[in-house]
Amino acid sequence: MANFSARPLSIADVLLIASDRFTDARGYFTETYNRRDYVPLGIDCDFVQDNRSLSEHRGTVRGLHFQYPPQPQAKLLSVLRGAIFDVAVDIRRGSPTFGCWCGATLTAETTEQIFVPRGFAHAFCTLEPDTEVFYKVDGYYAPSCDAGIFWNDPQIGIHWPLAAEAVVLSTKDVKLPRLAEIETPFVYGAQA
Repeated sequence: MANFSARPLSIADVLLIASDRFTDARGYFTETYNRRDYVPLGIDCDFVQDNRSLSEHRGTVRGLHFQYPPQPQAKLLSVLRGAIFDVAVDIRRGSPTFGCWCGATLTAETTEQIFVPRGFAHAFCTLEPDTEVFYKVDGYYAPSCDAGIFWNDPQIGIHWPLAAEAVVLSTKDVKLPRLAEIETPFVYGAQA
């Protein structure tokens, strides 16, 4: 019996995943990943690396990040503590949703996760201080493939939950190019 269900966000390839939570007097138990149950949901990735981040301040934005081939990454994210507004931007040439974004709020209180496939730039904004995010990726981190898009690119038009003045960014993310300034290697319908 599968313990997971998935529903597409406004871009169908990005999935919001829920898992069953089993509660008793001790607390709760939930599975966070089971390959056998994820494959029927359309997630057939060989996850090779787990990452965990702590953002101390509310309004921390990490992204919009992606990796170029030969080390592109699909991501499966969940929140361990706090809450985030999570965003994926379609950067696949020829896609009917190229340059469009979708998003969802994830919290530590829910069992929801978000799956972001290859060919998407990804970011999140913390909604609470001391937010911890855990994510699996199917490609190793490769500095030579590391890339991104400016978090507040007006061409994309993400509706962030905080004013731009309240956002905390890394020095790297402040310098990222706009979508129109990148050459994406990702092609809609092709395997990355």
